[in-house]
Amino acid sequence: MAHTLCANKRIRQDKKKALANKANKSKMRTAVKKFLTAVESGDKDAAATAFKNAEVTIRRVSTKGVIHKNQASRRVSRLAVRLNAMG
Repeated sequence: MAHTLCANKRIRQDKKKALANKANKSKMRTAVKKFLTAVESGDKDAAATAFKNAEVTIRRVSTKGVIHKNQASRRVSRLAVRLNAMG
């Protein structure tokens, strides 16, 4: 257990930030899953819309520091490859 006031405050802040990070990562995963289901269904318009949403979500999560910017770029790139493979 922490002994100082500032250490206790840091623990409280870390818990809040961990919850926020978890929520943001969950939003990102949900957006990616929606895109992948649209790709699996074969609907190119729905896939394109889901891709835009997923890209925005991934970039936002990256900006907030939940994932690294290179990881965000890699994820978006892989989704774009899936979209372009639809023909």
